[in-house]
Amino acid sequence: MLANTLVTNEVKDAAAAEVEFVRLQTEGRKTVFAKVDESPALPHRLTVSHVESGNGVRKIRRSMVRVDITSISTVDSVTPVVSSFYIVGQIPIGGLTAMTIPKNALAELTSFVATNASSTHLYDGTGTGAAALLSGSL
Repeated sequence: MLANTLVTNEVKDAAAAEVEFVRLQTEGRKTVFAKVDESPALPHRLTVSHVESGNGVRKIRRSMVRVDITSISTVDSVTPVVSSFYIVGQIPIGGLTAMTIPKNALAELTSFVATNASSTHLYDGTGTGAAALLSGSL
């Protein structure tokens, strides 16, 4: 089970500063966390959810981790806008006895969007995948 607070290197922003979250609600297989110092008018949320379907070797789990940050538009300085990114993982839990392959898939994805540094993963959003996500390039 996830902790009630996410602190100490669990979540960092692009500048590597820790971002602290507190559990806001849990409903079924979905938990929503709120940034500790968020403004009520500008929510900053982290959501984790899971859905399982199928049976036997065809049983799968779809898990999602999502971050939504509400800010004020830099165009008109009035309108609230939401930036969101999420990862959806689909794991064939009925057909695997170990998580080696899903862990490798997740590692490949996170390193692709993390950084351009060749030896250190800095989650600063400068990776090739991050550039494609942010600019819409292919």
